[in-house]
Amino acid sequence: MKKIITLVVLITGVIFSTQAQKKKKDHKEKFTVAQQTELAVKKMTLQLDLSQDQQAKIKPILAEKYAFKKQLHEQRKKARENNEKPSLNEQFDIKNKMLDQKIAFKKEMKRILNNQQYERFEKMQARKEHGKKKRMKKGKHKKHQRSHHDAPDQE
Repeated sequence: MKKIITLVVLITGVIFSTQAQKKKKDHKEKFTVAQQTELAVKKMTLQLDLSQDQQAKIKPILAEKYAFKKQLHEQRKKARENNEKPSLNEQFDIKNKMLDQKIAFKKEMKRILNNQQYERFEKMQARKEHGKKKRMKKGKHKKHQRSHHDAPDQE
């Protein structure tokens, strides 16, 4: 009897602690578009040795990029809250807009940066994409493991 009570108390504690952690994640504050832009410009300045003129030209481009990302995030958040999934055509439109935005961003960066800076910029982008793919792969692997371990044995 004592073991059962201890087990129930332990399970209840674990459940409440995981719920508290989920709530903390939901209320995570994000930087504003202006703050994200400012940080990104400074980071790029350090990595690419940008001039004042280059910084001034890049800032509005990054602001537009972050505003676009924030808009997409808000749309996804609303859809998730309403338990809506985008149709295949909506998914295509979103991905198409994202790729158009990336192409335009890359063209502008090529126009603003000199050859050496642009080469470094390309390497930075490649590393970022590689890291993103790696994290996505790791996340999918975790999901697969979780569902695999949670499934009852079918023998």
